[in-house]
Amino acid sequence: MDARGCLLPQPWMAEPATRQVLAVLAAGGGRARFVGGMVRDALLGRPISDIDLATDLEPGRAMALLAAAGIRVIPTGLAHGTVTAVVGGRHFEITTLRRDVETDGRRAVVAYTDDWAEDARRRDFTINAFFADGDGTFYDPTGGADDLVLRRVRFVGDPDQRIGEDVLRLLRYYRMLARLGIHGVDEASRAACRRNAGRLPTLSGERVRGEIERILAVPDPRPVMAMMAEDGILPPILPMASAFHRLARLVLLEPAADWLRRLACLVEGGVPAAEDAARRLRLSRHETQRLGMLAGPWAGPDLLVTDPQATDLPAPGRPLRDRLYAVGEERLRDRALLAAAAGLDEDGRVRDILAAVAVTERPVFPLKGRDLVAMGAPRGERVGQVLAAVEAWWAAGDYAPDRAACLGEATLHLCGQP
Repeated sequence: MDARGCLLPQPWMAEPATRQVLAVLAAGGGRARFVGGMVRDALLGRPISDIDLATDLEPGRAMALLAAAGIRVIPTGLAHGTVTAVVGGRHFEITTLRRDVETDGRRAVVAYTDDWAEDARRRDFTINAFFADGDGTFYDPTGGADDLVLRRVRFVGDPDQRIGEDVLRLLRYYRMLARLGIHGVDEASRAACRRNAGRLPTLSGERVRGEIERILAVPDPRPVMAMMAEDGILPPILPMASAFHRLARLVLLEPAADWLRRLACLVEGGVPAAEDAARRLRLSRHETQRLGMLAGPWAGPDLLVTDPQATDLPAPGRPLRDRLYAVGEERLRDRALLAAAAGLDEDGRVRDILAAVAVTERPVFPLKGRDLVAMGAPRGERVGQVLAAVEAWWAAGDYAPDRAACLGEATLHLCGQP
């Protein structure tokens, strides 16, 4: 923002698509302004993808104007006054100014208004209540500019009232802290979160999952997760997520953030606790399976092996290729990281394993059952037996035999000459 209280020129503000949408709404007698989190991110110098607009036009009127101008428009959230215009691949989410008529902690009944300040007062945080005109003129009805400078997350108006309108705002508070970094904490907002933590179980698992995923996906979620535990936020939603010592090690080791791996690292109680976490967050079947596989046991370095009797970590070369072929790159990397996070890497070999995995391709068996059928093998159990035998022969050769060699070996088996 410049000294005149204007949003500095942004490339997306001058795009023809942006200018067209603003012009169409203005020509219809309305006003549209950039709004909320995208204005905040622009002020922080962060990239903008989709563009959020607020308008004093009612949704039906906005849709009619856009459609008449040949702009594709989607009624994405008419119940809440939101439509989406699509121009040249850019999405514009356009929401009519609103005021709350009734709230129950999960959803709100709204009425439209033409009062920009009233719309700002119903928003969650001061740093999400910004508006900006197409020329960059900046509006800050709730005093959020100072909060943004201080990286302070503060509820608009009374914190308990804001949380009472939508309990999810409680988790959003910590998610915004995770994104901005914990600097100047607004104690009134934090205290309200503590007071209202008991209301968290009223939220759906899907909504909780969305916030937890975003928190755990930031570069370093440790400070905010520790604050959530201290404030009593985690026990009502994820009581098993308490192994912060493991998370501290994992964040320092991992090559890139992975929210599910970080969740697994936090979970105490092995597979049963992981399954409980998956149910609470309504994870997909694949996510549930992965979380269960990663969550334990934490008893020893056999986390990294497929043979329960083995206790060694895979060495570069043949042992690593064997392990890669057995479990895949993702699983091997995950288990190596989690073993180190659990303190099972006293000799520091996990870093070597990760480096080797990064430059080692997982072997790919070059035959399928259909290849044997094409050779004349009858469909059925025999195909599986021969395929398994050739695969074992190929693996014993350090995965080196190519497709032609594997076809030759298959021919020998089909002819009764293994």
